[in-house]
Amino acid sequence: MLEVHRTHQAKILNHGQVAESLDRHGWSASKLWNVANYHSREVWDETGEIPDHGDLKHELKTHNKYKGLHSQSSQRVLEELAEAFNSWYGSKDDRDNPPGYRKENYYDDQGRRVHEEHPRSTVTWKQKGIRNDTENNRVRLSKGRNHKEYPRAREYILVEYETAPGVTVENLQQVRAVYDRAKGRWELHLVCKDKIETPTAPGTETAGIDLGICNFATVAYSTEDADLYPGNRLKQDGYYFPKEIAKCDDSGGDGATRLHHKWSERRTHFFHALAKHIVQRCVERQVGRINVGDLEGVRENEDGESKNWGRHRNLDLHGWAFDRFTDILEYKAKVEGIEVVEVSERDTSKTCCICGREDDSQRVERGLYVCELCDAAFNADVNGAENIRLDINGESNSESVPDSGGDRSTGWLAQPGVYLYDLSCGFQPQAQVVDCKP
Repeated sequence: MLEVHRTHQAKILNHGQVAESLDRHGWSASKLWNVANYHSREVWDETGEIPDHGDLKHELKTHNKYKGLHSQSSQRVLEELAEAFNSWYGSKDDRDNPPGYRKENYYDDQGRRVHEEHPRSTVTWKQKGIRNDTENNRVRLSKGRNHKEYPRAREYILVEYETAPGVTVENLQQVRAVYDRAKGRWELHLVCKDKIETPTAPGTETAGIDLGICNFATVAYSTEDADLYPGNRLKQDGYYFPKEIAKCDDSGGDGATRLHHKWSERRTHFFHALAKHIVQRCVERQVGRINVGDLEGVRENEDGESKNWGRHRNLDLHGWAFDRFTDILEYKAKVEGIEVVEVSERDTSKTCCICGREDDSQRVERGLYVCELCDAAFNADVNGAENIRLDINGESNSESVPDSGGDRSTGWLAQPGVYLYDLSCGFQPQAQVVDCKP
């Protein structure tokens, strides 16, 4: 059996009865975030190091703001902050700002700040803080100690919910209370663990994926065809959202927070749509294994220093969440019985996938690869993806990876299929993107 996690959105039916309690917990999550943020900045100023979530939990577990939530809920807030700081610290881009404080500023007609409030942050309850009544579609969420009438009592928020038709909430692992600012109400995200029969691999073929900046993903198949997935949508968002966030009066205010959230949602949706499309294509081509280039160290040069790719290229690279995409791809592929393996990318971009000649000068332009030995000319990213498929460094030691064989047609290497992303209909062949719009 294979375990998978599914997230179901649910409407809160007794919203009027529980909104006040959820508000208090949402505000408590913001206050704890701010306390931990202040502590992290102090540690950074004193030591030059960013505390991880373990350090934050150890230092703040006795803090009064920590008791505003169930202990596991407080831990999740600290984990999210540590992740945000690590993302900022790892970017090494001077234009990036560290995670901001969660606050909303209100101004009068003359533009003077009248008062400041905390926004309602998402609150996460894990298994120890939830009890699910499947017969009546109700879930009990443990209150934080500061919000209990009797601190030592087992008090909880009883939420009645409604899911989409046909959804059964069983093996509930996690509950997230998410405040929808546009609707002015809370909703629940229910994370359930399901067990399904271990799927059988669609076949024994191998595909290779080269992750990049201009083309976010390039996929080569053993059926002698390849697909390109340009990253234009990600790049457009990468330029647009930072500029809009910079226009906000307060980098940690409500406006900037909404922009960050929208940016993150669009990026995550892109990754899910891309992974789903690639897996579907692999199933059609009887692929049982996907080789993905291991990009560890891509941000550093041989001396361990941050690479300088130019101003705009640095912006692209430092917003390049390839680890996040690979995790999503691996999860979706597993459900179809497909194995995902990270293989070395060493020399895959400068080695001819036809004859094996290695030469830096063969990649004559950004999208063109020309081999002087076998006189082949083809798309450079497809060449890299094909070398990853073949695992030319042999570090995976898999007998299922074929060698390049004898003469092979290079037409598919020169003219791969191109799939563009559209918000309304996902990934479509380049010629069909316009047709899918309403």
